[in-house]
Amino acid sequence: MKKLINDPGDVVSEALLGMAAAHPELRIDHENKIVYRADAPVQGKVALVSGGGSGHEPLHGGFVGPGMLDAACAGEVFTSPVPDQVMAATRGVDGGAGVLHIVKNYTGDVMNFEMAAELAAAETGVEVDAVITDDDVAVQDSLYTAGRRGVGITVAVEKIAGAAADEGRDLAGVAEVARRVNANGRSMGMALTSCIVPAAGHPTFDLPDDQIEIGIGIHGEPGRRRVPAAPAREVAEMLVEPILADLDFTGGDGVLAFVNGMGGTPLLELYLMYNEVAAILAKSGVTVARSLVGPYITSLEMAGCSVTLLKLDDELLRLWDAPVRTPGLRWGV
Repeated sequence: MKKLINDPGDVVSEALLGMAAAHPELRIDHENKIVYRADAPVQGKVALVSGGGSGHEPLHGGFVGPGMLDAACAGEVFTSPVPDQVMAATRGVDGGAGVLHIVKNYTGDVMNFEMAAELAAAETGVEVDAVITDDDVAVQDSLYTAGRRGVGITVAVEKIAGAAADEGRDLAGVAEVARRVNANGRSMGMALTSCIVPAAGHPTFDLPDDQIEIGIGIHGEPGRRRVPAAPAREVAEMLVEPILADLDFTGGDGVLAFVNGMGGTPLLELYLMYNEVAAILAKSGVTVARSLVGPYITSLEMAGCSVTLLKLDDELLRLWDAPVRTPGLRWGV
């Protein structure tokens, strides 16, 4: 194992030290491993809290700031944050208008965020709502989930709900927008290689050089099938066709087309993949209104990509375009 680390047990805490040094616009609680926007809590604004296992950067800490999250909880690598972390974050961002938890559909994440919401409400009276993302069409149930996994649409939920909160909407209004984004988004991913969790020191799964995994999860969970390595054009079809079969993306105000890198795939290849995805969508009568290309929800150094489509309407398009200023996403400011 070759990684730019010191002690495998200190990876998350030392990465947070570096994040604090690089981004003075953030405030980091190193004891609880929570990333806050520096001005949190923002009085009178619905606050957004998310989090999950580390190793998916920039998700979630890289999306903390104006226009997105108020706080993110960093669990150990591929491990859910514990309820005490989430409860501390919830208390730390409460500006009196309630707190929305955005939670990927993994059993540990859902359970721990639920426990934290109940504890925070009981101790402080803060109103908490939760939105669960479950956009992965690859499998109905997996090693970590009951139901579909929450993957790429989480980025869009955090961005669009963050814009809605910045507009001054109440908790019910922000949660409604977040649920609408999740309901109108679908994703599918693939892997060329496994990743190596620092504490394990070996690949999470064995994938021969002449094979690829279709439908992989962001923690290395098995996908739909293994197939021989194929040209990008064929891989794009394997990812996009199940998405289009699951939800009608034609009509309306077009889609957000998001090609995400899993951590080890260069932008050269991601843009090439986007070209193939765009061609399939055009042939299928799907209009692309907005695009996003890059490594935004990763799996350490796994090589591969995922495709996420979000069906847009006028409101979602406007909220996506709204200003955002975070380490991972920044425009309009």
